[in-house]
Amino acid sequence: MLKWLSAILTLFLAIPPLAAQEVEWSVDASMLINNREGGNDTYTPDQTFAFTRLAPEVGISMVNGQHVLKGGAVWYQPMIDDMEGYKILPTLYYRYNDPNGWHVTAGLMPRSLMVERAPRYMWSDSLNYCQPNMRGIMAQFIKPAGYAEALVDWRQLQTERQREAFTVMFNTDWRIKGPVRLGGHIQYSHLAMSRNRHDVQHVNDDFIINPMLSLDLSRRGALDSLRFSAGAIIAMQRDRGFNHWEKPAGFIATAVARWHWVELDETFYAGQRLMPLYLHAGSQLIQGDPYYHNKAYSRTDLVFHIVSNRFVDLTGSLTLHATDRYTGFWQQVACRFYIDNGLWKKRHDRDYLKSGHISTLY
Repeated sequence: MLKWLSAILTLFLAIPPLAAQEVEWSVDASMLINNREGGNDTYTPDQTFAFTRLAPEVGISMVNGQHVLKGGAVWYQPMIDDMEGYKILPTLYYRYNDPNGWHVTAGLMPRSLMVERAPRYMWSDSLNYCQPNMRGIMAQFIKPAGYAEALVDWRQLQTERQREAFTVMFNTDWRIKGPVRLGGHIQYSHLAMSRNRHDVQHVNDDFIINPMLSLDLSRRGALDSLRFSAGAIIAMQRDRGFNHWEKPAGFIATAVARWHWVELDETFYAGQRLMPLYLHAGSQLIQGDPYYHNKAYSRTDLVFHIVSNRFVDLTGSLTLHATDRYTGFWQQVACRFYIDNGLWKKRHDRDYLKSGHISTLY
């Protein structure tokens, strides 16, 4: 793969300079130790995640960054004595950046290119750990007032044993007036059959709609950030072998506050049990956090940003999961280090490097 990528870059560099060309590069490294205990149930068993991840990318940009081709790899390595359990995932994508706010990305692209992390009822933490790349195409419209993005993630190809699976997602969030914002999420997941299918295997569908109304009070008081959101979750799932739609629905509210290096995140869900097909189809169809299979669920994250600037985020966090039947308690230490050619050029500007934060992946 590296020889193929080098050949592509050599070809681009050999093109006559009709427009400005620039080599772009980035290194995204992370580590995580997450100890999960207290769940003691079918959906969220006690376990510990411990791994490091390295994702270098290199590419070429043309026409002042309007056209970008980048390639690399993601090396996922569990923290064990030997080298077993690792996996290397290829990254190769083209990205079009329009000055008016349009962006189109196609190929094997990192999830970090999304404007925001998808809600956990759509993408669980474990999915974010183990599948850092998406495979397909994404279109985004990004402005200072908000954004809209649509993507197709082709998760599995049909083989003799493997079932075909893909996800279509739409996310948006816009400032309406003052601190009031309107947004939401729509997702459709499809799980087809393998070539060598058997009688109990049917096509499955999972459809979720989540409109959200938010109040963003960041930079309006003593807190660095403060945002409240509330909305409805309407889900529809079916196994086409029975041709019957399950239609659970509920209410979800979130609150996020940060003061200097301390952050508190709260999510509360109440309603019918989401994910009725989880035991039947599992994560091949439903990629969200199984905690949402409860009628009532609260997740509280207390996060300490020990080191936080534009290129590193070292955190320690405590997470409490409360439901109507049991409680889970997670302890986590995570670190993300990110640098690219733009940050490297400003590596001596301490005021700039301290003036912002990178997103926390986990």
